[in-house]
Amino acid sequence: MAWCPNGDELDQDIFDALAEFFTQLLERGETLAEEFGVPAFAIKAIHRLDGSVTMKELGRRMHCDPSFVTMIADTLEGRGLARREPDVADRRIKNLVLTPEGIELKARLERAMLAQMPWSRALDAGERASFLSMTRKMNVVLASGSTPSTGPERAGEVSDIPTAASRPHPGLRSEAEPAQQN
Repeated sequence: MAWCPNGDELDQDIFDALAEFFTQLLERGETLAEEFGVPAFAIKAIHRLDGSVTMKELGRRMHCDPSFVTMIADTLEGRGLARREPDVADRRIKNLVLTPEGIELKARLERAMLAQMPWSRALDAGERASFLSMTRKMNVVLASGSTPSTGPERAGEVSDIPTAASRPHPGLRSEAEPAQQN
């Protein structure tokens, strides 16, 4: 715990648990890629492709270098999962589009991935909503680059950071919301 600010054992335990969680998720992704016969990076690309996407936009969505997007496009094209098309507005720009085989693989991959996610088996609906809310809250802090307050005052504090709890969830209702009569 020496590296944790003020020797905070709880923060160290959270860090260790998240590191293990993400390592296991990556391992499952790699296993899934092997089962479906595609490189692991192709799973992420296929997931990020919806409709016609410019190569530049795909790189932005995947947070990778444009040269890597070219390799991804080559790999997907070589397997018949996507094709490059000239952009209708500017023919110098190339868009990547999933083929019917790519669309079918995407649906199968996403069903398989969702079936393996631990929150769908370990958490009930309310816990999943809380997990989503906390994850989105942390994502906002990460994306903004801000440093959240630290110290014991965090426990129980109310935040103005938007969370999933502030958005409606299909199929979930709050305790204050009455059940609909059929």
